[in-house]
Amino acid sequence: MPWKDRYTISDERTLADSEVRWPDGKRCCFRVVVDLSPACGPEGIKGHDLATPEAFYGMHGGLSALMAVLRNHRLTVTFAVPAVVAEIHAGIVRALADEGHEIAAHGFKHEDVSLLARDEEQARLRRTTEILARIAGRRPDGWFSLPRPGDKFAGGAVSAHTIDLLIEEGYAYFGNGLADDLPHWWVSDFASRRAILTLPYYYHFDDQFFLLFPRKGTGLENPAVLFRNWKAELDAQYKRGRQFAMVLHPHAIAWPNRLHMLEQFLGHARGLPELWNATSAACARHWTIAFPATTHLKLEPSIWRDYPGSLS
Repeated sequence: MPWKDRYTISDERTLADSEVRWPDGKRCCFRVVVDLSPACGPEGIKGHDLATPEAFYGMHGGLSALMAVLRNHRLTVTFAVPAVVAEIHAGIVRALADEGHEIAAHGFKHEDVSLLARDEEQARLRRTTEILARIAGRRPDGWFSLPRPGDKFAGGAVSAHTIDLLIEEGYAYFGNGLADDLPHWWVSDFASRRAILTLPYYYHFDDQFFLLFPRKGTGLENPAVLFRNWKAELDAQYKRGRQFAMVLHPHAIAWPNRLHMLEQFLGHARGLPELWNATSAACARHWTIAFPATTHLKLEPSIWRDYPGSLS
């Protein structure tokens, strides 16, 4: 049976490269996710988190500089936005939506929902959906979750109720999947085949693990390592015909030398003629139609086991 009760993830068998299909004959799906949450603790964003120089720069000069790069490369991306950030910066979030970018949910205040009772988690989820729908002009299709840096087995900071609540509230996808490098189905109930489409997320392609968590002066904050990681993985996934997703934080990436590195990487990506630039919602829509759970979810008893210390 499942790895942990209510945490089953797909049938644990990925699609072969030859089976993967993308729109218009494209070879590889390329997604960029921009995280608009400031750094915070597991209880979520607090007033002092929004008052730091990094947070202010991220939502103003940093975001403006990053947007100039994205426009230069004609990229449409997904913005993962906590509800409290959307309320405070409603004009910015609305402008991003008006420009054609996807506004996805990133929690009510980017909190670890495993600390909440089910009713409280549901109330925050519904409030988040309402706030983002009102500000962005349409309800969010997807939900992203705070990653746990110290828990390599965690598919985001989820609770035993998160996936069921997302399904009940009509979400099309969950954005933090560690089970496959392709979209896959996260199953919350084995018997009824209750599942939500889950998009791949890996710490290795999230800029914060290279540019934020390493302490300055250790040498680990060198962005050249991140560039090599991105390029090597994109080239490998393009060759196989699969999917590549990267995560950016304006307060981390939007410094001149780092933006130069990002420009180089995006220029390399533009040189791949069969790359499909998709928002997370567009990727999820395609996958749900091309590989629906009704025909592509082949459940078997799970081979996963519990890992001591993992909260997911």
